[in-house]
Amino acid sequence: MLVLNCSTKLLILEKMLKSCFPESLKLNFLSKETALCLVFKWLQSELYDVSKAVANSKQFNVKLTSFKAVHLSPVSTLPDTSFLKGPFPRLTYLSVAEADLLNRTWSRGGNEQCLRYIANLIACFPSVCVRDEKGNPVSWSITDQFATICHGYTLPEHRRKGYSRLVALTLARKLQSRGFPSQGNVLDDNTASISLLKSLHAEFLPCCFHRLILTPATFSGLPHL
Repeated sequence: MLVLNCSTKLLILEKMLKSCFPESLKLNFLSKETALCLVFKWLQSELYDVSKAVANSKQFNVKLTSFKAVHLSPVSTLPDTSFLKGPFPRLTYLSVAEADLLNRTWSRGGNEQCLRYIANLIACFPSVCVRDEKGNPVSWSITDQFATICHGYTLPEHRRKGYSRLVALTLARKLQSRGFPSQGNVLDDNTASISLLKSLHAEFLPCCFHRLILTPATFSGLPHL
């Protein structure tokens, strides 16, 4: 995801989007940020309607999820690991052999396609995890092909120990050290993650983004799809 900060590029984008916006809606009395947000919402609505119509004609079920895009500020210092006493729990990274665990705990996982996808992400892009005394991951986050931090998860019995915060900051710093922005997204109803990101002073982009998940009707009855 590209975050535009250049005023010239933003003006060009605004003109391009306004040319697509219905004349019946007047934007002169709105701020530029609000106007752009309305344009994006309208375009997303149009895309959803068209995608749903095409999907229905092809016997695909359509699921719409809404999320907030976020950008983390530069992490200038190493995250505090003083609470990790002794050799365990230990801060490290994931291996491809642990893709099955992530597949089982991912809201869109639970199938062979997602397993292969997660395994490829772990193999190709940075990840961070906290391991217990048995060496098993208890909290983790990975990076996708868009350099977006994703699939942050902590096992229920290990929550409220500061692991999620440590993982998020460590992965953000790792990405920043390699010249990538530290960006991510969070579902609208994921209040725990939203609270965590706010405590990290993450910047929430103004618009709500949507993801369309198309599932063949023949597979729609299978679990986790």
